[in-house]
Formats: sequence, structure tokens, C-alpha cells
Amino acid sequence: MAVDGNWNLTMTTPMGERKATLSLASSGGTLTGTQGAEGNSTEIFDGTVNGDDVAWKVSITNPMPLTLEFTGKVSGDGISGEMGIGPMGSFPFTGTRA
Repeated sequence: MAVDGNWNLTMTTPMGERKATLSLASSGGTLTGTQGAEGNSTEIFDGTVNGDDVAWKVSITNPMPLTLEFTGKVSGDGISGEMGIGPMGSFPFTGTRA
């Protein structure tokens, strides 16, 4: 699948740009993997893939406990979309294949 593999993400947040790594694997319509930032790594959950469209969630604890909700599209060696940060709204993210 086009989404499988490792990605380097840049997320635009209220506290400036944040970098993260993402490792994804798809099976049917299910997306699994891990996302890491600042030395921490965690499993993604509720991951789905439909063609080039992807979505997943990840729980973080730093700088505060939140669940981030990602929706995006894979295009070749790029990925981009929106990251929902609960009550703070949605912000763009982009990424390239690592």
C-alpha cells in the first residue's frame, strides 16, 4: 500500500512547528503503527486507510495529555492533511517518506 513505511512529519501547532516520526503498516482498511516525537514513541489507534486517504489517532502526554486526530492523503512520497487537537481546533501537517 502507498502509505506503508516510515515518514517524517512536520506539524503546525499553536506552540510552533513540531517534528515527529511515523511508521505505518496497512492491512485491508486498517492502519497500524507508531508515532514518535521528542524521544517518546506510542502506538497509533483507530487507524484507517481507503486508497490514498488515511486517518489515525495518537495519545500524547507532552506538553499536556491530548488525543491528536490525523486525517490526510498520501501522494507519492508525500503525506499531508489536518491534525485535530480537541478544543484547540485543527492544524495542518505535512510529511515526507523517510
